Amino acid sequence: MHSALFLIEFGAIILGLGLLGRFAGRLRFSPIPLYLLAGLAFGEGGLLPLGASEEFVAIGAEIGVILLLLMLGLEYTASDLVSNLKTQYPAGLVDFTLNAVPGAVAALLLGWGPVAAVVLAGVTWISSSGVIAKVMGDLGRIGNRETPVILSILVLEDLAMAVYLPIVTALLAGVSLAAGSVTLAIALGVAGAVLFVALRYGRVISRFVSSDDPEKLLLVVLGLTLLVAGIAQQLQVSAAVGAFLVGIALSGEVAEGAHTLLSPLRDLFAAVFFVFFGLHTDPASIPPVILPALALAVVTACTKVATGYWAAKRAGVGVKGRWRAGGTLVARGEFSIVIAGLAVTAGIEPALGPLATAYVLILVVIGPLTARYTEPLATRLTGRGKRAGTVPAARHDGEQVTDGADREPVTEADTATDREVLSDRNAADRA
Repeated sequence: MHSALFLIEFGAIILGLGLLGRFAGRLRFSPIPLYLLAGLAFGEGGLLPLGASEEFVAIGAEIGVILLLLMLGLEYTASDLVSNLKTQYPAGLVDFTLNAVPGAVAALLLGWGPVAAVVLAGVTWISSSGVIAKVMGDLGRIGNRETPVILSILVLEDLAMAVYLPIVTALLAGVSLAAGSVTLAIALGVAGAVLFVALRYGRVISRFVSSDDPEKLLLVVLGLTLLVAGIAQQLQVSAAVGAFLVGIALSGEVAEGAHTLLSPLRDLFAAVFFVFFGLHTDPASIPPVILPALALAVVTACTKVATGYWAAKRAGVGVKGRWRAGGTLVARGEFSIVIAGLAVTAGIEPALGPLATAYVLILVVIGPLTARYTEPLATRLTGRGKRAGTVPAARHDGEQVTDGADREPVTEADTATDREVLSDRNAADRA
């Protein structure tokens, strides 16, 4: 009887997620808020709380986080990360300062203490790669001059996760300063070693994992990822960081093949993760924190716009491209929920989960709107636009793409590179 009830509940969850994803796809919108709302409906205090399948959903949610970080690592090579770190670190520092500090300050003002402040800083800091990639594709901005700037900031945020997550894990575990320092040193040492090995011996590792049989490739990559994630978690480093490093170590055809094979699994278990987060958030706990969440969303939307504007200006992008870069970075999503989920599991602050849920729901809805309308609104308010009736120049093979004051010159090679980098990211919005 228990087995039958489990199959009915879990089958209903998967079917419901599929229908929600299809509905979001027709609206050309991220399904993340719908997944969160579904979790709220079937969780504590919801319309129909789950029973038999909750434990399995919890395990699936943990696998979802691991696959999210693995797929993120597969999208980058070690050389990409090192290059971005060397050339774009000022933008990363500005991004951290402008967007992490408001979250930390908000937590302290709410009286939640320093550990919750570190967690909420991460929630407000990290933009949603999946939502942003989807929005840029829908708006036809993949070839725009500001796109490499946006990508660089996202890459730096992803790389920073390898340092940030072990810190949060140690703080939530309540370890001492000395033990926490050891954990961070281990994480940094492992990350540095993986980057070094990936740079020097990435092809050897990829050949070892490689297989012409999709079944064997899937089993080896997934098994290796779960094994490394488990070892990392045992060392108090973070299972997600371990999965991220496995993704970085793989490159070339192996990374592409693994990405293709694992994408459906990632989408399935990531959706389960969002539902799981909602399951552990009582809908009645959201109204008391809706005003702080709304205020924090407004502040950090403005700081993300400022971050993108400054970074694009530093890269020599025109004024309109600067506004577009800022507006595009506003959306928060999957990794804000991952970070908040760690705190909810640790039980450090009951109101943190509801606030993070409301915050993400607000910005995952507002993000596509700011991406579309920040530039025209800023142009209207400042009066710095092109003359009415100006038509962007057509693009021909071998020519530069120019759009008056709207776009900086972009060669066909740049456009192709940007499109290739974003092609993998576009799939992440289904998570």
